[in-house]
Amino acid sequence: MLRQAAASLSMLAAASLPLMAAETAPTPLDIGAIFCTAAIAGDMSPIVPLLTPDLAATIADAQQRSDAIQAAAPDEKPPLGDGVPWSSWTDHADGCEVGVPKGDESRTVVPIGHRFADSPGADYTDRLLLVPVVVETGKPPIWRLDDIQFTDSTMRQALASAFEGHK
Repeated sequence: MLRQAAASLSMLAAASLPLMAAETAPTPLDIGAIFCTAAIAGDMSPIVPLLTPDLAATIADAQQRSDAIQAAAPDEKPPLGDGVPWSSWTDHADGCEVGVPKGDESRTVVPIGHRFADSPGADYTDRLLLVPVVVETGKPPIWRLDDIQFTDSTMRQALASAFEGHK
């Protein structure tokens, strides 16, 4: 019950972050909370504006390539048939916890705990890899998501390997 209440408060706080973002840049902890809220909702669109330009381009390219493969072979599952790999496993977790960010001014890692209420043994932790990006000339850099460290690989590696065997 306490865990559920904490999750609800966390989700409520994260929902207000876009309003705060207009006034202040999101911290690594904020980005973790936005990521968790999006993951639980099954809609990662709130995290997209927080990607580095390079990761956003990598994802867009992979989606275009997957769509082209799907169009050429509509009866076959395309490389991104399960969507963009935002976590180590495609199973939808019903809980998400943001860990303590660690790093320095050049790179910060934010642990993201994916939780399964009915199968706690299936819980796992991915790590958001954040880097500072200059978004506006003359302004300080802002933290942006540049990759996700999965259990056995990274998001970038998973996107690249999804196309192995495809031209």
